[in-house]
Amino acid sequence: MAQDVHHSPLGKTTEYVAEYAPELLFPIPRAPKWIELGIDPAALPFQGVDLWNCYELSWLTEKGKPVVAIGEFAIPAHSPCIIESKSFKLYLNSLNQTRFAGREALVEVLARDLSAAAGAPVAVRVRSLDEVAAEGVTRPAGECIDEQDIAIDHYGPPDAGLLVCDRSRLVSETLHSQLLKSNCPVTGQPDWGTVVIDYAGPALDRAALLAYVVSLRMHGDFHEQCVERIYLDLKALLQPERLTVHARYVRRGGLDINPYRSTHAVSPDNRRLVRQ
Repeated sequence: MAQDVHHSPLGKTTEYVAEYAPELLFPIPRAPKWIELGIDPAALPFQGVDLWNCYELSWLTEKGKPVVAIGEFAIPAHSPCIIESKSFKLYLNSLNQTRFAGREALVEVLARDLSAAAGAPVAVRVRSLDEVAAEGVTRPAGECIDEQDIAIDHYGPPDAGLLVCDRSRLVSETLHSQLLKSNCPVTGQPDWGTVVIDYAGPALDRAALLAYVVSLRMHGDFHEQCVERIYLDLKALLQPERLTVHARYVRRGGLDINPYRSTHAVSPDNRRLVRQ
């Protein structure tokens, strides 16, 4: 059952549990934030997914031998709930001293528990370290907007009024910024990320876009909600032919969160960036 985030383990001293405990998962309903952003929960203006990567996944074989791997979890953007990140970590740590018959048995349990918490089917992949290492590290797509020599003095709240576009010039382009930062709405701890914007429509003014990205710097919201805000602000301004906004956040507690929001179905590239 979804609960208020302030009742979650986030920001509290918590005893770690090393044996299977699915009750540790703490769902948070998306609807209140959607309504705050002017989104009708029954008619979402985007498609997408939240990709979580776990770099501290471990369990025991039937003979008691530890295994380490990397987990990938794809939570649909339309799911009724997000899963609070510390509860997610605590749940994953509860597998550390739990025996499974094999990787497939683990995946089945993970998919069942996470789908129940999110309220929608969650896709799970558990990969070996060699598999992930073979993918390597990639660069953000598109052109970086961060090298512009502009003066900035606004660091929050997010200000869509900073955005400017040239309606006389239609473009199809991908831009990114490494300067995305927001804060956890409960603990105030910084969340660092890279935001990528792929669109077709009136040309964005890059200096204005950079100032807008920086306007989230002292804003308190979860990763998913920050990306949805950026998507909505750009969609309202551009009325684009297509738009995809995604962010790759730096991991915390062995987990990184990578929300994707788009006007159309997307197949995300989940290779990690250098800061991840």
